[in-house]
Amino acid sequence: MGAEGKVFPAYGEADWRKAAEAALKGRSLDSLTSTTADGLRIEPLYASAAGPRAVGPDGPWRVVARVDHPDAAEANAQALEDVAGGADGLQVIFSGAIGAYGFGLRRSDPATLHAAFEGVRFDAAPTFELDLGSEAPREALSFAALIERSGAKPGDCAVSFGLDPFSVCAFRPFPEDWAAHAKPYVEAALALRSKGFAGPFVVSDTRCVNAAGGGSSQELAFALSAGVALLRSLSKAGVPLDEARRMIAFRLAAGADEFVTLSKFRALRLAWARVEEACGLEPRKTRVQAETAWRMMTARDAYVNVMRGAIAAFSAGLGGADSISVLPHTLAVGLPDSLSRRLARNGQLILVRESNLGFVADPAAGAGAFEALTKGLCEKGWALFQEIESQGGLPTALAAGVFQRRVAENAATLKRDVARLKAPITGVSAHPDPAERPVDLAPTSLHREAIPAAAGALTPMRLAEPFEALRDEADAIFGRRGKRPTAYLAALGPEPSHRGRVVFMREWFAVGEIETAYDGEAATPKEAVAQLGRAGADYVCLCGDDKAYAAQAESFASAFKAAGAKRIIVAGRPGDREAALREAGVTDFVFAGCDAVAALQALYRSIAGESRPRSAP
Repeated sequence: MGAEGKVFPAYGEADWRKAAEAALKGRSLDSLTSTTADGLRIEPLYASAAGPRAVGPDGPWRVVARVDHPDAAEANAQALEDVAGGADGLQVIFSGAIGAYGFGLRRSDPATLHAAFEGVRFDAAPTFELDLGSEAPREALSFAALIERSGAKPGDCAVSFGLDPFSVCAFRPFPEDWAAHAKPYVEAALALRSKGFAGPFVVSDTRCVNAAGGGSSQELAFALSAGVALLRSLSKAGVPLDEARRMIAFRLAAGADEFVTLSKFRALRLAWARVEEACGLEPRKTRVQAETAWRMMTARDAYVNVMRGAIAAFSAGLGGADSISVLPHTLAVGLPDSLSRRLARNGQLILVRESNLGFVADPAAGAGAFEALTKGLCEKGWALFQEIESQGGLPTALAAGVFQRRVAENAATLKRDVARLKAPITGVSAHPDPAERPVDLAPTSLHREAIPAAAGALTPMRLAEPFEALRDEADAIFGRRGKRPTAYLAALGPEPSHRGRVVFMREWFAVGEIETAYDGEAATPKEAVAQLGRAGADYVCLCGDDKAYAAQAESFASAFKAAGAKRIIVAGRPGDREAALREAGVTDFVFAGCDAVAALQALYRSIAGESRPRSAP
């Protein structure tokens, strides 16, 4: 402590910038910025900022567990176990729902529903959120009838019925006659209201946008436009606007990008409050449900999904979600067992009940980064919402395929970034484990139903699928060979100059389940060929800096070609020496930003061709 009584000296932004510039060694501070999928710029440093506050939850979010087993008796065991294990509510999944992902209750008749919920108290405070399938109005009414038969009073039960006339756009082209299509959904909502249920009854659900590869601003625009369309339909049915908005809930996908996810949930509440004001209503708290994103789930190294789910739940909860459902980590592989469901449930319970994260209202308020990102998402989402409304509203935009095409464009960018390792997926395209063991699944003879895909639909996909297909192909090819191939990393120049590309290529080959051999710097082509022989490798990758390539790459490549190397790869861009290097025997160039999926597929084709038996002369 100094003479003035200060423990630490005062530093400002100018001091930070000076220190950062020194650490960057000549690079610009702009190199520390990044851009979201929506094109929003994220700065390396923000000052505190005050932004508008939305009306959010009154307390911690509710932990919701999935009931998605196709067999009613097993679904009942799921429900009872989750409630006993601490879940605050149940997400009831019907076959064909947006969130079914190939599973879900396959029937909604009274006997099936009774078997699935025997012993469950509907009026004992648990929340129920319905994820309805292809016969949504009938399924919602059947669930209401189940509650009535149980003796519970509808007004004492917390049920979000999840009627969503827009859900069909996930699996097939959207119908052109919106009024006729929406009519049974509105009638079911009114019937449920007349029975005394409090609702909400209909939902503006953006999971289909996220699962199809849409950006956060597209999700927000879809949520607002769907909400407005539902308001109009309910109003035309005679429901006053103030009551109609109380009948609507929102459901968003929560991803593992904590900055974007948290800001997206904040932005939704702010933007919907603006819609309420435009309707002449005072903004009120609306129900916002969250489910962790399907598109981020992986079938390979599935245990990493536990962390993804925890980050997504953390972000959605702090962003203001009223309830959160975490997808069990094995869902992309098959039907989750009790352990994977327990991990999904307990991860949230730790966040809410041990870490007490849900007891602070809008904890991101005032943080410059979150305020800036929330504002940016509001602006972009609102602009797209206005564009959709100018086209006649969301039903018109979906029927014409306009909105789906915009989502497809964003999805193409996401897929390209994943293929080029710009957006690495841990356990799949980064730090893979070729020797991973299969995960345990629920014992069942029931198989996952195929998720229908149609032109013009917002079909669910997972970003890891191209790399998982590569791994499946590798397993098949290398299984026929009896072993995995080895690539020898020929290091040119001293260790500090080749280290970066050696590390990059080790990871790159591991993604394709190809082993690597590395024995330090090879001083001469003759020494490198000897190292190749000791490694027993058929493939070679030259690793060095550009200076070493200019001096040695051609001579080393020629030596490897003469020694019988089947494929010679250079770690780096080809540059103006490509023709000479190819003449010397180089077959491929691998570099940061290249299409890793396409490059590995080409390598597999080469390996597969070599593994086929030669035809008789």
